[in-house]
Amino acid sequence: MDLFDYMRENQKEKEAPLAARLRPRTLEEVVGQRHIIGKDKMLYRAIQADKLSSLIFYGPPGTGKTTLARVIAGTTSSEFTQINATVSGKKDMEQIVEGAKSLAGMYGRRTILFIDEIHRFNKAQQDYLLPFVEDGTIILIGATTENPYFEVNGALLSRSVIFELKPLETEDIKVLLRRALTDEERGMGSFGAVITDEALDFLADMADGDARTALNAIELAVLTTDRGEDGKIHVTLPVAEECIQRRAVRYDKDGDNHYDTISAFIKSMRGSDPDAAVYYLARMLNAGEDIRFIARRIMICASEDVGNADPQALQVAVAAAQAVERIGMPEAQIILSQAVTYVASAPKSNAACQAIFSAMEAVKNVKIHTIPPYLQDAHYGGAGKLGRGTGYLYAHDYPRHYVKQQYLPDELKDRRFYLPSDNGKEKEIGDWLKSLREEEL
Repeated sequence: MDLFDYMRENQKEKEAPLAARLRPRTLEEVVGQRHIIGKDKMLYRAIQADKLSSLIFYGPPGTGKTTLARVIAGTTSSEFTQINATVSGKKDMEQIVEGAKSLAGMYGRRTILFIDEIHRFNKAQQDYLLPFVEDGTIILIGATTENPYFEVNGALLSRSVIFELKPLETEDIKVLLRRALTDEERGMGSFGAVITDEALDFLADMADGDARTALNAIELAVLTTDRGEDGKIHVTLPVAEECIQRRAVRYDKDGDNHYDTISAFIKSMRGSDPDAAVYYLARMLNAGEDIRFIARRIMICASEDVGNADPQALQVAVAAAQAVERIGMPEAQIILSQAVTYVASAPKSNAACQAIFSAMEAVKNVKIHTIPPYLQDAHYGGAGKLGRGTGYLYAHDYPRHYVKQQYLPDELKDRRFYLPSDNGKEKEIGDWLKSLREEEL
């Protein structure tokens, strides 16, 4: 790099956004993620010793995936190359692989390839890397916001160590914000800005674990706020509220957060917590989730987890599904809320669900020779000669419309597939069935 290149790079760094300028250069500067880069952790020791294997960094935006890769770049003796999967292709990787082979052959030097947004590569592009990761030509570091088990080639995963980065804690965000306001070299320390505790707490909370969001907000606050009479820039709560309009909900309808949120939604209804269930409903609606998809999940829960403890739950869920299709948003949110809170608040039983699972297991594993002849179809000529339908007892001819009769095949005659719970309406069903069986005795 000549003098002019150096000056251009230096100027470019000064003009970069605050979040980019404040990227840590060493492991000691990294805030958060102590579960993977604490001094007693494997990744910390591997980076310090420059003994890395292939890695996948997985986590939400703003948690430090690229930051960790850059720290590795600054500490390793290996050649470090970076590409972004959104703009790079196979040709770029071919050039890197050829360069890596030359470095290894001539100087015995390793090459680390960092691929940001690695989930953007298709299967063929990911497959291309396999043999070179396998033979050590390159050490791969991939970063992704998507669950790698869904989006990254299984063969690549088996050759990599996966580290999940968590959203930063509120206190971690505060550390970064204070650093941003006091660092005169890379931060905004030269502006003479101060922040109230109230504003600091607000920004750290509203960032929702995303360092980039917090730093963008404090940069905007400092750059757009006039100086006070004391010559300082005062970042107060009203200023902070203007600079970060609302909490950013991390939710991708095609990604991992989709599955996590719908899972929490279903488990909250199953767990009889209408407050949590309606919160996750709001989270999905805010992210633009398909209301028909939500309605289907409510119907399933109404049958799977409520069942006959409150048969009306399924009716409410089905009616809601039909209504939201006809009405649409925004009014559909009210209908969905009614269905969700009803299903969540209803007594629970999975007896019907367990009954079909148990019966399906019996169908697969128990060999049945024949259905009892008196239950078989007798609506054809000659059925009587074959014994079909002979001996069948018509239940409505007997008191209480019930008569003892074996309906299951001989091989299953004593099996009980449906075991009613003691909850809600199902307790009545259980008591009724019990009274019939006692009558048999």
